Amino acid sequence: MDNNKGPLSWLKRLLNNNEESDKKPGKYQYLLLVLCIGAAFMIVGNVLFANNTKPLDSPAIKNIEDQTEDVPAFGSKNNSTNQSMADYEETYEKELKKALEEMLGVDDVTVVVTIDATDKKVFEKNKNTKTQTTEESDREGGQRKVVDSSNDEQLVIIRDGEKEVPIVVETKKPEIRGVLVVARGAENIQVKKWIVEAVTRALGVPSHRVAVTPKK
Repeated sequence: MDNNKGPLSWLKRLLNNNEESDKKPGKYQYLLLVLCIGAAFMIVGNVLFANNTKPLDSPAIKNIEDQTEDVPAFGSKNNSTNQSMADYEETYEKELKKALEEMLGVDDVTVVVTIDATDKKVFEKNKNTKTQTTEESDREGGQRKVVDSSNDEQLVIIRDGEKEVPIVVETKKPEIRGVLVVARGAENIQVKKWIVEAVTRALGVPSHRVAVTPKK
């Protein structure tokens, strides 16, 4: 590269001329020198910035976009529509408390309900059963039939906009693990029997999962 060319060549000549002459530089020369240095820094900065700048559509950003747009084929449409375990338990407790306090001899009821999990969805499936029968003969002339069957099930998927979702046939309520009832009047044997019967029929749980105790 020719050293006499370029944006800084005339600055170099200016400095050489000043060194050859013993004259003190004037204000005009100082001003030109400051402007040239500033312009040089701007040029160098623009070159470095252009080399280090990455495009907006970088692999990291692309991966994040792919993850947010990727929807599992068997996922639910919206998790906010599914009731949590605490919501189910609270609903059961309120309804049961209201019903028990209407019973004769029962007052000041506290109900605690525990469940196994949230609701369960039953999906539509295509079922295909294959049966193969093979007849075998042994050396003694005996015959036997061997039946081999296999079942193949596949979820039925439909398009919902840009997503693929399964068809929900049924939504089952969560299974109840146990019920505790604390109430005034439960010390009476007949009242306690009524409470147990009411809970088992209302929630569909066996009597051994229902505990009834009197309130102090």
